[in-house]
Amino acid sequence: MQTVRLRSDSPAETIALGRRLGAAAAAGDVLLLDGPFGAGKTHLVQGLAEGLGVAGAVTSPSFILANEYAGRLPLYHLDLFRLERLDAATVETLEEYFYGDGVCAVEWPRLLPEDLRAGASELRFRLTGESTREIEARLAAPRLAEALLHAAGA
Repeated sequence: MQTVRLRSDSPAETIALGRRLGAAAAAGDVLLLDGPFGAGKTHLVQGLAEGLGVAGAVTSPSFILANEYAGRLPLYHLDLFRLERLDAATVETLEEYFYGDGVCAVEWPRLLPEDLRAGASELRFRLTGESTREIEARLAAPRLAEALLHAAGA
């Protein structure tokens, strides 16, 4: 795991970070996105979708478990906020996404069991101002870290 610390000064910058991740993404990548409401998790997924070549609007699946998008690789956008617990059927569904042929982005991952977190990249968002965010990314794949390090100018 490599940790990259980033600052985003706008939704457009957060989308651009996601776009870099999407361009570097490979089948089986799992991104766990954690942070408060309005921190930029969905903006990052919108950029991820752009980087994967997804056409059309990308929205948070707040009232359903998942949205699926077709691009260079499938994008599975999951939102676990409304769940109080994960039953066996839900875990089985999540496993299909996590171990599938695409890229999986999970908002509100707190309920995930350790075995599903293993090998996933974690991005923690923190509000630092009205439009600024800090993002701490612990990345499982060096290619993802390189994409974000290039964005940070490191």
